[in-house]
Amino acid sequence: QVQLVESGGGLVQAGGSLRLSCAASGRTFSRHAMGWFRQAPGKEREFVAGISWGGGSKLYADSVKGRSTISRDNAKNTVYLQMDSLKPEDTAVYYCAARSFVVVTTPAWDYWGQGTQVTVSS
Repeated sequence: QVQLVESGGGLVQAGGSLRLSCAASGRTFSRHAMGWFRQAPGKEREFVAGISWGGGSKLYADSVKGRSTISRDNAKNTVYLQMDSLKPEDTAVYYCAARSFVVVTTPAWDYWGQGTQVTVSS
């Protein structure tokens, strides 16, 4: 069982930066791939970024590629999402997720956090 708690969301102006954090409980954190999804009002939840259990493999959605960096610290049971050059269209609730085996871009993940709101003003 893995429990996830996100933090770091907030209100930022366009062009600004935010770093989201996701703290995980459970001794098996390092065995799980980790990911970030987001969901804007009236839209489906979409994949943002994912990282393999060892951190050696990362995957990004085209919409954030080049502007975002996912990383993890297995010693701290924490995964991060650094977001730069934020745009109003990045506004959404951001969710942390964990799953066994590999990163996938569908919502087929085993564990989810409660989400953190990111709002980017123009």
